[in-house]
Amino acid sequence: MDRIARHSRETSETTVKVEINLDGTGQYEVKTGNGMLDHMLAQLARHGLLDLKVEAKGDLGPGWHHLVEDVGITLGQALRQAVGEGKGIVRMGHAVVPLDETLVQVALDLGGRGYAVVDIGLSNELVGDLPGDLLRHFLESLAFESRMSLHAKIIQGVNPHHKAEATFKALARALNVALRIDPRRAGDVPSTKGTISA
Repeated sequence: MDRIARHSRETSETTVKVEINLDGTGQYEVKTGNGMLDHMLAQLARHGLLDLKVEAKGDLGPGWHHLVEDVGITLGQALRQAVGEGKGIVRMGHAVVPLDETLVQVALDLGGRGYAVVDIGLSNELVGDLPGDLLRHFLESLAFESRMSLHAKIIQGVNPHHKAEATFKALARALNVALRIDPRRAGDVPSTKGTISA
């Protein structure tokens, strides 16, 4: 069963196209117009072993907010579409990732309930040319639209770039675990409710 999705979103503010393959090898083509956001999405693909294509354009007059938010929304919807009924997946995953002085913990559940607790200490900092609070907002949008329960926390860190990059690497590795097919499940949905779709 192919776990591939293509999803697009077009508003008066942005146009976003996403393709994702959950059983990829970490290949990516990312063009959002923001180098730091591209870098974060590249980490997600490479370390999550997801094949990912993202193309986004937007009205940047008010800043990066609309573009970053809509990429998070569209990627979340594509991820949910690719997961589908979730038959056989591990469903939950976690990772602790170091990057020099920074240490980040991410835990997530693809159980159909969108929720996010993001404490990555970037609210008042710039990461490259991207306000750090937009990375928090991106992760929240991704979690809600993919119906993922996401917890991300900086255990320690100083450098804003390191905190952002380690967060996306940890998210990638946690997703890689949660998306794996467990042969012992024999294609069953990993829930006592019998569904993770609602």
